[in-house]
Amino acid sequence: MDLIKWISATAPEIFLLLAVAIGTVLGRKKFFGFSIGTTACILIVSVILGQLGTFTIPALLKTVLFSLFVFTIGYRSGPEFFASLSLRTLAQVALALVLGLTGLILVLIFAFTLGLDPGTAAGLASGSLTQSSMIGTASGALSQLGLPEKVLNQQLANIAAGYAVTYVLGYILTLLFVPFVAPRLMGVNLKTEAARLEDELSGGAAPKSENLSYRKFQARAYRVSTAAGRTVKDIEQEIGRRTVVERIVRAGADIEAHGDVVLVAGDDIVIAGPTVAIVAARPVIGNEIDADEILRAIPGNVADVLVSQRQLHGRSLQEIADRVGDSARGVFLRALTRMGREVPLSPDTRIYVGDVMTLVGSKRNIDRAAAKVGQVLASGDRTDVAFLAAGIAFGLLAGLVSVKFGSVALTLGGGGGALVAGLVCGWYRSRQPTVGALPPAAQQILVDIGLGGFIAAIGLGNGQAAWSAIQAHGLLLVGMGMIVTIVPLIVATLFAHRILRMNPVIICGALAGAMTVDAAVTGACDAAESETPVLGVAVPYAVGNVLLTVLGPIIVACTFVA
Repeated sequence: MDLIKWISATAPEIFLLLAVAIGTVLGRKKFFGFSIGTTACILIVSVILGQLGTFTIPALLKTVLFSLFVFTIGYRSGPEFFASLSLRTLAQVALALVLGLTGLILVLIFAFTLGLDPGTAAGLASGSLTQSSMIGTASGALSQLGLPEKVLNQQLANIAAGYAVTYVLGYILTLLFVPFVAPRLMGVNLKTEAARLEDELSGGAAPKSENLSYRKFQARAYRVSTAAGRTVKDIEQEIGRRTVVERIVRAGADIEAHGDVVLVAGDDIVIAGPTVAIVAARPVIGNEIDADEILRAIPGNVADVLVSQRQLHGRSLQEIADRVGDSARGVFLRALTRMGREVPLSPDTRIYVGDVMTLVGSKRNIDRAAAKVGQVLASGDRTDVAFLAAGIAFGLLAGLVSVKFGSVALTLGGGGGALVAGLVCGWYRSRQPTVGALPPAAQQILVDIGLGGFIAAIGLGNGQAAWSAIQAHGLLLVGMGMIVTIVPLIVATLFAHRILRMNPVIICGALAGAMTVDAAVTGACDAAESETPVLGVAVPYAVGNVLLTVLGPIIVACTFVA
């Protein structure tokens, strides 16, 4: 034991990394069909390890770790957040606001009636509303109040205790509420409503420019005989299915393949498009030929394109197809993903900034179409470290600004400032794709290491005090936590269904998004036997991430007594 205490005092970073490692492994394990997540597991493990000795974690390390995490969350949510400020998505924004503000009101009621200190109140809100980043913003706000070190450490321990007790419960209740309780409150069968929504989405007329169709894409070469004397445009229209003449070779020389070119007998042409259409092209053009050389010049390509054009936010695929028009010639939409989940495709499917379109076609055609939609996600992009560091630095500087309300100074703190900076930087990156690269893989590393390391530091540094707080107030926190989780979900469900008249399936997805619980989206999809709940996730998720994170300083300011 003396050896462990010596290591904890000499090299606490060893235990910090062990807490992250063990908590991450446990967080991936499923119990009774679901996992409670790595964040809660890391905190629990770090609190347990914190009983082994006295751990002094430098405040600078905690600030840097949390800033990396919350900046990345803002960067990831920025385009969606700013694009969500439009009339087309107002109902989903309103649902997220109602849920978050209801949670805030309940926490403040408990704080004032039961005399909760700022740390306990912030921990209760963070865990019950399943928003881990609130721990950091609340901690930052507390650190700027000029509290004695012993008092500040106790407040931080109370945050950890409140979160540890209420998070797992809040997570489980959200998982159960979204797919099972919410439909009952609305008096609907989620499976039936999802089937009805799918029928509505697929029941519209085919899009004018047929930009939504996709079949297995390929290119084949033909020698012109039947098509001699006809224009490229005529041939493409007769074959249909948005097939395109990608290349014309005449007497060994390339001819530009535009619509008015008249084909000549003996021309070798390459037709690209869905397999079913290409196979049927022979009677229209002539015999298929084995021409590997000219086919190699028209490589089939698959690219993921991030939707970043704000004017497309909330519009249907049909509307976007009409807007893109001829720029989508030779390009096919294979899939649409939102927060990593595939979205059902139909002409009426709504597109939001932050969605990823998987496009199929030749590279030049994809590049032309992508310019009208957003930006191609290049897997080889390196992180723009200068942009990242400067953005966080300016965010931390903004976090020093405070506004006084009486004797209380309201401030975003370093975490809140980094979040705002991330939102702005993420939005700017969507407008200027050549600046500020932060690839998805790098984003995930920063989120995992930043949040995991910060949570472990909080648990280790305040483990003994947190354990004492859990023992003293555990049952009370459980009761309050259940109310702070369930009531906002009920209020938001009824508000969205009866006041906003939103589709019940979309409401379920929006509830999961507003609570930022990814697993609840999966639960809703499983209960609906459909992917349609995903349609309601994106906007509330972006708004929820921002709103719930900034509640930390607000709770501290409202509950702090000088």
